[in-house]
Amino acid sequence: MTNIHPSAVIEEGAKIDQSAVVGPFCVIGSQVVLHADVVIKSHTVITGQTEVGEGTVIFSFAVIGEIPQDLKFKGEASRLVIGKRNRIREHVTMNCGTEGGGGVTRIGDDGLFMAGCHIAHDAILGDRVIVVNSAAVAGHCIIEDDVIIGGLAGIHQFVRIGRGAIIGAVTMVTNDVIPYGLVQAPRGVLDGLNLVGLKRRGVARNDITALRAAFQMLAQGEGTFHDRAQRLGDETGSDYVREIVDFVMADTGRHFLTPG
Repeated sequence: MTNIHPSAVIEEGAKIDQSAVVGPFCVIGSQVVLHADVVIKSHTVITGQTEVGEGTVIFSFAVIGEIPQDLKFKGEASRLVIGKRNRIREHVTMNCGTEGGGGVTRIGDDGLFMAGCHIAHDAILGDRVIVVNSAAVAGHCIIEDDVIIGGLAGIHQFVRIGRGAIIGAVTMVTNDVIPYGLVQAPRGVLDGLNLVGLKRRGVARNDITALRAAFQMLAQGEGTFHDRAQRLGDETGSDYVREIVDFVMADTGRHFLTPG
């Protein structure tokens, strides 16, 4: 195949689409699948049972599909599935799953993973996620669509981050984050809504107004956080607010970052 540089090492069994490009000094493991128009730049390692979706570009010195950084891992079969049109920059690491976490790490479509960030075992990331330089997403996390994680941030294992939320730089997040939340400060404070992101996506003014009112109710209403969310669900007519309510009422193994 003319798109594979002669210095690349392609182990027997790898499945590489004829339109994919593999640069110099890459190592592609025997269970790897590269779909159409994938570009693998020089000095990249892709190993394990890893599937890379159409149009994804992986930059130099990334290590994709290695075994989990988990002492409980005993060599069981597990996978890494990467969606379409992702940009995975230099020195990024993404690990396969574990038996205890469902056996698969899954990356959605159209994401941007900047230099040096890490996606751990059994994490599930949605579409259009941005993980900025040197941030780390721990094992078993769920990161929904359109989330931005700032540089040097850390997401604790088993944490869920709702759709459209933004995590500031140098922030440690140890509890679940509601959809469209704005989290900042070293120990992760829910400090408002991601209003800039909502406006950029063209969310209607009345929906933004409903979200702001809902946030105030969650911050200052009577009862527990769950009580406030339940009451909010009984009163709201906004699909965006309903999304927050459903997120809060879903099963989770962690507490929530709460307003104020």
